[in-house]
Amino acid sequence: MSLENVKQQIEQDVKNNKIILYMKGDKDMPRCGFSARVVDILNHYGVEFATRDVLKSEELRQAIKEYSDWPTLPQLYVNGEFIGGCDIVTELHQNGELKALLGA
Repeated sequence: MSLENVKQQIEQDVKNNKIILYMKGDKDMPRCGFSARVVDILNHYGVEFATRDVLKSEELRQAIKEYSDWPTLPQLYVNGEFIGGCDIVTELHQNGELKALLGA
């Protein structure tokens, strides 16, 4: 699949899922500490969220970085908007802003 096709799929996923996390692994088995941290934070709020495992596709891993213009993973999207990676999600969680963003 071409990078453009993958980016179109990302756009659809971001539009069709209120909360979606592009990560290494999935919510049941994160494959890196940063991804695990964001999953733990989202689980703390008890919200439903979708995940996409970037380790399954080199094209997806490259396309999501270009789509967001953000070089690292994981990447959290809420209501179609890019929120950030692990550090930003952790900071928003600690200062109370994430709860409002998630509608939790």
